[in-house]
Amino acid sequence: MRNINLRYIDETYDDNGLLETYKVHYPDNFNFGYDIVDDIAINDPNRRAMVWCDDKGNERTFTFADIKRLSDKTANYLTEHGVRKGDTVLVVMKLNYQMWYLHTALHKIGAVMIPATFMLKKHDIEYRINAASVRAVICTSDAPVWEEFDKCEDIPTLKFKAMTNMAKNGKHEGWDDFDAGVEAASDKWERVKTNVHDMMLIYFTSGTSGNPKMAAHDFSYPLGQTLNAKHWHCVDPEGLHWTVADTGWAKAGWGKLYGTWVMEGAVFVYEHEKFEPAKILDLIEKYRITTFCCPPTMFRMYVNAGLEGHDLSSLKNCCIAGEALNSDTFDKWYQATGLKLMEGYGQTETAIVCGNLRGMTPKPGSMGKPVPQYKVDIVDENGRSCGPGVNGEIVVSVEPYHPPGIFIGYYRDRIKTRETIYGGFHHTGDVAWRDEEGYFWYVGRNDDIIKSSGYRISPFEVESALMKHPAVLEGAATGAPDPVRGQIVKATIVLRKGFEPSDDLKKELQNFVKQETAPYKYPRAVEFVDELPKSISGKVKRVD
Repeated sequence: MRNINLRYIDETYDDNGLLETYKVHYPDNFNFGYDIVDDIAINDPNRRAMVWCDDKGNERTFTFADIKRLSDKTANYLTEHGVRKGDTVLVVMKLNYQMWYLHTALHKIGAVMIPATFMLKKHDIEYRINAASVRAVICTSDAPVWEEFDKCEDIPTLKFKAMTNMAKNGKHEGWDDFDAGVEAASDKWERVKTNVHDMMLIYFTSGTSGNPKMAAHDFSYPLGQTLNAKHWHCVDPEGLHWTVADTGWAKAGWGKLYGTWVMEGAVFVYEHEKFEPAKILDLIEKYRITTFCCPPTMFRMYVNAGLEGHDLSSLKNCCIAGEALNSDTFDKWYQATGLKLMEGYGQTETAIVCGNLRGMTPKPGSMGKPVPQYKVDIVDENGRSCGPGVNGEIVVSVEPYHPPGIFIGYYRDRIKTRETIYGGFHHTGDVAWRDEEGYFWYVGRNDDIIKSSGYRISPFEVESALMKHPAVLEGAATGAPDPVRGQIVKATIVLRKGFEPSDDLKKELQNFVKQETAPYKYPRAVEFVDELPKSISGKVKRVD
């Protein structure tokens, strides 16, 4: 290990060894693909970058030299098919190992990567392609999402489609064979000139009204994620870090792609069809995972499945994010492993903003304290700082300079950007309060976003799907408390004349939503009512 992270970070510690100050700096041409991946590959070629396995018994280990060679070949393959600097590329890869050299290649080209979940449906895909003028799609063949792409109409910007794992799953008309193309491509690649403030990455993030927004990040984003790995995940450069997340979500950027490699550590990836808590525990034992991060819902499932009989002694640090943690799970995990679950908080638009960092004593249910990478406050509706015990909105300063890890705006939406970044702050829309010791405690959204099992679900998207069903006159989607998932989606529905409430209709509506949008958004609870409460302007009031 050569501590290359210190080229880009200035940090100091207090007398108790806790991180006190943290500042990121970088050259104008910083590019994660060249300055992190290639640097390690050239100077420490045999350093382990990734261990990948799947639920069918397959396993592969990649060094940084492997990632450099394969990303250079991938860059040549993509440019041969017209992908250029600044082009937007939609990537739907599940947990295919190809994702790790594909994302590196896109950064090297200077293209803009748009990760997406494999659960997208036709209209989700059409919206994303047209909203971002997507030029190319790289898609897994390990899920039927490619069939949804083939259904799409009126997507004029899309010029190229490639698919992974065709040798295993068969070829499909209209799709290029990604693996064969990469294998045939040259491994000689010259550095493309990019600027650290160029757009590098877009995440589609759900809101409570309208379609998902496009949160854009520049090439400083990977360095903004380094604090996550170093001081929250506490990555061991000689160990193996596992963040449980699909590559379609921003959480993968937090724990599966960037910070771990800046720390010269290795990521662990498990590709599977069904989440089985006992299997996850078996893999921690088998591969001697050293640091581990996943949503609280999953830790509850591990505890419920039984921790007895699993050797978890390799674990040195465990983190949680995405939803509230109950003290019972915290206590049982601590009793079994001797490790306290270290909660953190951030958004698709940010890196970690608050957290229980290395050396801190966590308070179960608290998101921790503001991280020293950012100036964070809780403010009232007039922008005044709130005292202890007072609810307010979490805000992050973007002045006098825009810190890495904070998104640069919503792509092609100046209005939404101005509604979020103003007055020198990024306004998170999340409500919290702080205690006398400075720990932040999450209260909820100042809008209606639903957080279920780590997913962020827009009520608007669920309602839009429901309204397409002929039985639905009006519908409102809300979050209902759930002991396992944190929240579940609840649909409150007014039926059209000629339809009567029934269990069969409830099931029909649930299945209908699964077909219209990503299945994780479907309403697990359905209530039929005669009317919905409305505001004076006639808008449905989701909370009354």
